[in-house]
Amino acid sequence: MIASLTFRQVFLGLFLLAAISMSFARFYLEAYLGLAACPLCMTQRLFVVLWGGVAVLAVLHNPTGWGRTVYCALCGLAAYVGALVAARHVWLQNLPEDQVPACGPPLDYLLENFPLQDAINTMLMGDGNCAETLWTVLGLSIPEQTLLLFCVAMLTCAWQSSRN
Repeated sequence: MIASLTFRQVFLGLFLLAAISMSFARFYLEAYLGLAACPLCMTQRLFVVLWGGVAVLAVLHNPTGWGRTVYCALCGLAAYVGALVAARHVWLQNLPEDQVPACGPPLDYLLENFPLQDAINTMLMGDGNCAETLWTVLGLSIPEQTLLLFCVAMLTCAWQSSRN
């Protein structure tokens, strides 16, 4: 059954996965539970949006041949970099308390008062705010869940690319 899915259906599924995860983060975690996103969370969201954007472009374009490989690679790359950021976040959450970095300024302050390169570096490094585990489901923190999500997207892109 899975093997009978078309290119468009697979990438529509990837887009829907990204859209649902972003809606969950924005409307449930942020608006309903009141959890503020840390810099690493915001960076992970950026890569979810990137993979979702590539996926919706692939659905609309519906390329053939090497075009499909390009979309698989771009979508997989966005998921891969997002997975790296999520893995760093998981690592920070599992550090002993005495090794957790100090808390930094909020993201909006960084973007307004620092050069873009410094703000990006600070976002990617994370800080003490990123080390907090604020919510879990099935024993998995938000970054661990996001890491799994990125892995699903990467594997789906690799599988889709192997079918071309």
